Amino acid sequence: MCSSLFGWAQSGRPGAPAALPANATLEECVQFALRNQPLVRQATIDEAIGERQIRIGLSDWLPQVQGVGSYTRNLILPTTVLPNFQDPTAGQQLVRIGLNNTSTIGLQGTQLLYSNDVLLAARSMRFVRLNNSQNTTAFKIDVVTNVSKAFYDILLTQEQLRILDEAIVRQEKQLKDAFAQYEVGIADKIDYKRASISVKNARAQRKTTAESLKGKYATLKQLMGYAPENNLALAYDTARMIQQTRLDTTQQLSFENRIEVQRLLTQKKLQRINIDYYRLGFLPSLSGFVNYNRVYQNNDFSVLYDRAFPNSQAGLQLALPIFTGTRRTQNLKIAELQDERLDLDLFDTKNQINSEYEQALATYKSALNDLSTQQENARDAQEIYGIVKLQYDEGIKTYLEVIVAETDLRTSQLNYYNSLFAVLASKLDVERALGTIALN
Repeated sequence: MCSSLFGWAQSGRPGAPAALPANATLEECVQFALRNQPLVRQATIDEAIGERQIRIGLSDWLPQVQGVGSYTRNLILPTTVLPNFQDPTAGQQLVRIGLNNTSTIGLQGTQLLYSNDVLLAARSMRFVRLNNSQNTTAFKIDVVTNVSKAFYDILLTQEQLRILDEAIVRQEKQLKDAFAQYEVGIADKIDYKRASISVKNARAQRKTTAESLKGKYATLKQLMGYAPENNLALAYDTARMIQQTRLDTTQQLSFENRIEVQRLLTQKKLQRINIDYYRLGFLPSLSGFVNYNRVYQNNDFSVLYDRAFPNSQAGLQLALPIFTGTRRTQNLKIAELQDERLDLDLFDTKNQINSEYEQALATYKSALNDLSTQQENARDAQEIYGIVKLQYDEGIKTYLEVIVAETDLRTSQLNYYNSLFAVLASKLDVERALGTIALN
């Protein structure tokens, strides 16, 4: 147990060593992000802070005990007017009372029996905890969505690099063939120059794509809460990802599944408790008290604490608000207006969610159809390129037609992977709109 606690502390520290395997899958990246992403960790800390605040609010139910002590040096003793008890006809006399040095040491204890403020804390604590937990869940949903999209973006770029590498290999071979034909006089210089231009363009495109990959890795690390100096390598299975493109588009939109609606409903419950708090603001607060004091008095400070004069009291204290201007009434009206405002927020949020869902679903269906089209185009382009290249080798087709077929092949392959990752990204948007993003 000590070992596991130590390991948790190390992974939770900013800049802690990475805990990812050599080749991380999407699931591993997401789980790492849910543990280490700063916003999620801050939300978890906010939950802990909220729990402490709840305990502070409830602490008034417990007995409150405090020690008190005081010392007074009477520079001039107070004077009081008393009748002359020995000779009432002599009139009143002025008498100085008290001693030069006075000190009091005591204990005071109070126990709250009823208070509207503490009752508010007790009634709202369950919903405060729920609200804090929902805030953390909202951050986690953002993390899962953003990390997944960044992961897909990197895979798309890597596939683009692979396709460009294959294209460069083909074109370099074509360049050698064209140059060889030019040297022996079978073909003119135009074919050789066209082949050279095609290779240079492919290399330039690959260079641009490779440079963009560095920034995309940095973005993924930032979204995961992964130290920038650590290496990150990704593992993926294209066939499995193709299987994951399918989504049940017949699912019905349920607003209650969305964390935004859940948070608003929780805030509504908290607001109703606030309304009750102001409505019951006329009720008194009741508390019991007991104290014990030891009073020391002496004209000589050196022997002040030689003799004590103890006293003790116990009783009840009732505080009844009789008139506070219109404060309670105005606070009650504000709380009711805030509750009405939450109703409007809830209505507007549901409209936004419905719009988000319809747009995400339309984008997904369009991307899925485009994926099917691009898959067919990639197969056709591969077949066309093979035929044209064979015909060129036989002297039937021109080299320009080979370049066109090669360009079509590369473009169709890139378009296919663009469509694949567009489907995966739009599927995430649909799941988020439905409120079905899995956090496990």
